[in-house]
Amino acid sequence: MPDIKDLLDIDIIVRDSRWEAAVENVVDISREAACAAFAVGVSRPLSAEAALVLADDEFIATLNKQYRGRDGATNVLSFAATDSDDPSMDLGQPIQDGVPVMLGDIIVAYETAVREADESGISAEHHLRHLVVHGTLHLLGYDHMTDDEAAEMEPLETQILGAMNVADPYDEDSGHAEEARP
Repeated sequence: MPDIKDLLDIDIIVRDSRWEAAVENVVDISREAACAAFAVGVSRPLSAEAALVLADDEFIATLNKQYRGRDGATNVLSFAATDSDDPSMDLGQPIQDGVPVMLGDIIVAYETAVREADESGISAEHHLRHLVVHGTLHLLGYDHMTDDEAAEMEPLETQILGAMNVADPYDEDSGHAEEARP
C-alpha cells in the first residue's frame, strides 16, 4: 500500500515568478507541505487531487472580493470542492477505486506572504510551508472560525510544521508567532 501522502496529486502553478526567487525549490517545498498536511489531515487512505496557485496580491485580492466580498489581499485562500465541514475526510463523496476525490484549490499571495514573514522574523520558505499546510487543512474540512475549531486545527498545523522543522506559528514564546491566523 502506498504512503498516504503519495495519494495526493497536487498541480502547482507558479503565477508569480518572484516565488521562485524568494523560495528555493518552491514547487517541491509546496508539494511537500501539501502532502504532509494531507497525510495528517485525512482519516483514511484515499486518492485525491488539488491545485495550488502561487500568485500575487492583485490576483488574490480579485478572488477575495469576488468570492468573499472582502476588499484587499489576504495571504491564502482555499476553495474546497465540497461543502464538508467534517474534518474526518468523508467529504460526502463515494470513493471509487482509482477515481481521485477533487479537494479544491489553494491560492497564496506573494507580497502578503513575504511581508508577513519579514514582520514575523521567519523565512519566506517557512511561512509558505505554513500557508500551504493551512490551506490544505481547509480543503480537508478544518476551520478556525470558532475557538473549538481553532483548538482542533492549529495543533495539527503545529504538528505538521514541526515534522518539517518549522517553528510553531502560534507559539508566542518562540518569538516567531505570526500576528494573525492565516
